[in-house]
Amino acid sequence: MHAYDLAGWGALLSAEVGAAAALTGLLFVAISINLSSIVANPILPSRAIDALCKLSNVLLIASLGLVPGMSARLFGWVALAIGLVAWFIPTWNQFMQLREATANWNWREHKDWILTRALITQIATLPFLVMAISVEVGAGGGLYWLVPGVLFSFIGGMFGAWILLVEILR
Repeated sequence: MHAYDLAGWGALLSAEVGAAAALTGLLFVAISINLSSIVANPILPSRAIDALCKLSNVLLIASLGLVPGMSARLFGWVALAIGLVAWFIPTWNQFMQLREATANWNWREHKDWILTRALITQIATLPFLVMAISVEVGAGGGLYWLVPGVLFSFIGGMFGAWILLVEILR
């Protein structure tokens, strides 16, 4: 019954809160160190927002999952709301950049990074939405969807931090 009961998830959620907080802090350092370069590039501010959304999503959902006495159903609704915001903001940014790329740039030169970024966002955020819905309906894996969501969010967040900290200087 662990898939639909928060009681057995405390240790994992605690670990994820700590990891997400540390990675979010690293991302803020990366942004502050290279702020002028990030702001000067029309694409990089949305990359920073994308990475912040992925890591903040984990931080907020895992933190709220630790609230004593919260039912799994309430947690599902809260996770759905947070997950939708964390999915919508980067997806909208990427859609707008894709639209601009097809109108103003040479699409073929930029399609790989646009598609890679979109794919990372989707695989990082959609498991949280699936988890929230699964918890609400009581079928489909429930809280176990947290695991791929967290892992892919960390990968996406670290990828974004790497670009904003290291790749921006190349």
